[in-house]
Order: sequence, then structure tokens, then C-alpha cells
Amino acid sequence: MPLVNPLDPDHDPETKVLSEFFNETLGFCPNSVLTMQHRPEISKAFINLNKAVMANSGKVDSALKRMIAWVSSNATGCRYCQAHAILAAERYGADPEKLNNIWEYRTHAAFSDAERAALDFSLAASQVPNTMSLKIKKNLYKYWDEGEIVEILGVISLFGFLNRWNDSMSTSMEKDAIESGKRYLEKYGWHKGKHV
Repeated sequence: MPLVNPLDPDHDPETKVLSEFFNETLGFCPNSVLTMQHRPEISKAFINLNKAVMANSGKVDSALKRMIAWVSSNATGCRYCQAHAILAAERYGADPEKLNNIWEYRTHAAFSDAERAALDFSLAASQVPNTMSLKIKKNLYKYWDEGEIVEILGVISLFGFLNRWNDSMSTSMEKDAIESGKRYLEKYGWHKGKHV
């Protein structure tokens, strides 16, 4: 049972308009945003931040951003965000070979060295304490420019907020997210957990 119940999607008209963004990314407005509507300034600010972070301004494409989000959410243990990230990666056309082998990104042939560098950064920056290192930094700069590194860290940081929000709220997980989680993540020990 969630800590705070989500409000109806029609509760705040401005949030409702902004949340149409999620129809593309997930196919529905997530319960996390519906809960944020208890304070509409938070829901609106969050959606605008999400749109800015997930915009593609360089080589970091939509599918990779969602895989970065998954690695980050996996590092923190947020089941809700893991399922949403893998669902969004799937919707943005991520290679099923990558989705089926995401936790083997360091060794699996489906991943490029540039993707490995981004995902290593995601893992290191998401851990507490942070394990970012000079080696990870040097590897990032082989493949990504500073603007792209800012985009990558934007995703990691956005999901840091979401991981804490959804784990603390025990946000109820939506059906489509559960299905993607089962399809791609169960073999890694993912389960619906307390979010259902």
C-alpha cells in the first residue's frame, strides 16, 4: 500500500497537460507523478525536468538514456524505476539483445564500448558512497563530450530522485511496467516487491 495515494489524472489540469509526455515514454502517466500532484508545483517541476533531461541533444539517444536509468535504479534497488526504465527503453527501440542482457553490459557483444563507459558511470555515480573514479572519467571522455556527460549525469540524478521517491512512497506499479519487468528483469532477481 502506498504511503500517499495517487490523485486522479484530472486533479491538476496543468500537470495533466504536461504529463502527456509520458504517453510516449511509457504509454501512461506514472503513479509517481499522480502522487506528486498533492503539490502540483512539484509534479509540474518534475515533468519539466524529466523532459529536459530526456531530450536528445547529442549522441546519447533515448534508448541508452533509459538503460542508464535502469543501471542506476538497479544500483539503488528501486524495483519501480527498474521496470519503468526497461519499459521505456523497449518503447524507444532498444535492441532486445541489450535488454535481455543488460546486466552483462560489460562483456556482452551487443554493447559498444561507448555504451559500456556510460553504463559504468551510471553504476558508479548511483552507489552510496559514490564510486566514481579517474579511470571511469578517462573512459567517459574517450566516447562522450562534456555536454553528453552532463546529459548522462542528468539521467542518473533524475533517477536518484525517483528511486528515493518511489521506494519511500511504495508507489503502486502499473500493469505494463510489471510485464516489462517480468519479461526482461526476472532472471536478474527482479520482482514486483512492495510496489504492488
